[in-house]
Amino acid sequence: MGGTPHAAGPLQAPEPRPDRPDRPVRPATDAVRAVRRSLRRAAPALALYAAVRLTGMVAMAVWAWRLGRHPLTLLGHSWDAIWYAGIARHGYGTSFPSPDWPGLTFSDLAFFPLLPGLARAVALVTPLGAVGAGLLVAWLASGTAAWGMFAVGDRLHGRRAAFCLVLLWGLLPHAIVQSMAYTEPLLTALAAWSLYAVLTGRWLWAGSLALLAGLCRPNGIAVAAAVCCCAAVAVFGRTETGGAALCRTEAGGTARARTEAGGAALCHTEAGGAAPRWRVCAGAALSPLGWLGYLGWVGARRGDPLGYFAVQADWGSRFDLGRDTLRSVRHVLLGDDVLAVYMVPAVLGAALVSLVLLVLDRPPLALLVYTLVLVAITLGGGGAHYFASKPRFLLPAFPLLLPAALAMARARQRTAVVAAGALAGLSCLYGTYLLTVAPLPM
Repeated sequence: MGGTPHAAGPLQAPEPRPDRPDRPVRPATDAVRAVRRSLRRAAPALALYAAVRLTGMVAMAVWAWRLGRHPLTLLGHSWDAIWYAGIARHGYGTSFPSPDWPGLTFSDLAFFPLLPGLARAVALVTPLGAVGAGLLVAWLASGTAAWGMFAVGDRLHGRRAAFCLVLLWGLLPHAIVQSMAYTEPLLTALAAWSLYAVLTGRWLWAGSLALLAGLCRPNGIAVAAAVCCCAAVAVFGRTETGGAALCRTEAGGTARARTEAGGAALCHTEAGGAAPRWRVCAGAALSPLGWLGYLGWVGARRGDPLGYFAVQADWGSRFDLGRDTLRSVRHVLLGDDVLAVYMVPAVLGAALVSLVLLVLDRPPLALLVYTLVLVAITLGGGGAHYFASKPRFLLPAFPLLLPAALAMARARQRTAVVAAGALAGLSCLYGTYLLTVAPLPM
């Protein structure tokens, strides 16, 4: 009689606490964990990438100081980087006739707005000026690009091949551009992650990143082309297995499904199901909006729907299906010029060989379309003044390195180390030459 009727006895189970319900893990938490796992897996490759790029910058800095020039000025305020810094400071509106080539007029409308916009935002919230902010954006973009291409390579061919892919990208002859306030690192980062989103069936992410890539530089349309082509296959096409093909690499191997039309694999969600059709269509619809939006804005500003192409023509740039490229190659082979020009046919030739090997390997459709469009724009673009820049235009075409990365991954360790060392020496020396000695624009 003396006990309290509602007191819990020693054998009585405690009532469940309302503040500790059994709830499933939230999708946001899953996403954070997935990002952390991906970053941990890529960390060794990213560390080596940072080391090789830092080595290249140190080599360039030593020679720049010897010549009495400041390394950060060369990296952040040379050639096109001067225009990006100007847009970040003052916005658009600069135009003047070329002092070297009669008949040409240089306008900052030729430069897409994403990099200067990000640099301006960073400069507003940090003590950095426009040049320092542009460099910070480019360096962060380079690391993000390396991470994205590791994710793509790891999914398709395993961790070792992905490691080699990142290493090779950091050791390209023109890899010094990855450390400059240029748009190539930013475009590569957006492209790599957009392509990864396509491979994993994240169509809204793929379209959004492709939209940003289209605001980055003219050949950013290659990302939208890849997203749209894959979306069309996902909606209207049929694979041999009767639907959206699964491309999953649980233990580093590659599961490939070949389409009836041509053999390119289309990879989808890890759970094996296709994304809802509305997501696929929305991703495809988003993907070209950045590129089309900037061209439309320039057209409205110039009072001409094709105003952007008129701006490019004023700069002496045009698309002529490769006639100027062939003419320039012929001049190099028969004439006399500087080292930077002789390197261009070598890089273009290696790119074409890599493209053939890539096609023969039947890569996922997204990578194939993206690479083909980039190569076509690079080779088909005219203007004799831009021939030396063509290797830079190919920097975002990282799938071209997949055949070499696979060969390096399968080679003996000593062979791979020797090859990497030779490429590192070439990259450091040539990058230093390009930025401190070469008389041509990057």
